[in-house]
Amino acid sequence: MLEKAGCHVIYGLVGLKTHSKIALVVRREEDGIRRYVHLGTGNYNDSTAKLYTDCGMFTCSEAIGEDATAVFNMLSGYSEPLSWNRLVIAPLWLRKKFLRLIQREAAIAREGRKAFIKAKMNSLCDQEIIAALYEASAAGVEIELVVRGICCLKVGIPGVSEHISVHSIVGNFLEHSRIFYFHNDGQEEIYMGSADWMPRNLDRRVEILFPVENEDLMEQVKHILTVQLEDNVKAHILQPDGSYAKIDKRGKKLVNSQEQFCREAKEANPKPATVYQERVFIPAEPAE
Repeated sequence: MLEKAGCHVIYGLVGLKTHSKIALVVRREEDGIRRYVHLGTGNYNDSTAKLYTDCGMFTCSEAIGEDATAVFNMLSGYSEPLSWNRLVIAPLWLRKKFLRLIQREAAIAREGRKAFIKAKMNSLCDQEIIAALYEASAAGVEIELVVRGICCLKVGIPGVSEHISVHSIVGNFLEHSRIFYFHNDGQEEIYMGSADWMPRNLDRRVEILFPVENEDLMEQVKHILTVQLEDNVKAHILQPDGSYAKIDKRGKKLVNSQEQFCREAKEANPKPATVYQERVFIPAEPAE
């Protein structure tokens, strides 16, 4: 149906599942060609969009626009870029990027400077990433994770994972966004993308990690992580024995992160007051 309508349909690369979520619109405008890019954590699927929590960014950044064009050229087999401006792509570059970011935080902690990592994803089971997180924790990096599903990392191992906590939130909506925050001694870096910390995402799929650099957007993303880590209604905390326990809510303000985000969304986009007129057409009275 798409091809009959004139669309060029590309079926991806042999042996790799294309799991990235990216849309590119190229427009000829008065001042020349401009590229608009949407990058997200969620599928372009009208069914799951009603059930999943996801994040996305819409931008006309020239650097990201160039990268987006390179992604589609790569997927079509037209060319592979020698370098990237802002985007990080799996399966060739993403694993190394994550490891460098984690190891940099560990190096900062060893120097006695402030270092912590906050990350949110569906699942965590990649051995190399887990080993890097253990190393960072042992170096003194505070690590707070929100992992909805599978988590193969163990918390509370003396000298190894004492500085790691894992939250799992199961609410009315399926938590699906992937967010990665690195404090970097105050030079904060925030990324979002389509990949979990799993071998299949890092090694066998086409995934995209993109930076959030606008200060207002960075504050919004940090707010999402903060509220989710404060959730004490739908969150469960991973225990050293591998079980999950609910948070003791006695004497605490109840925080249901999903309900809070729904309230905030409604407050930020209030419905306009509808004014109805009983009569639209008023007949003119004859002059006396």
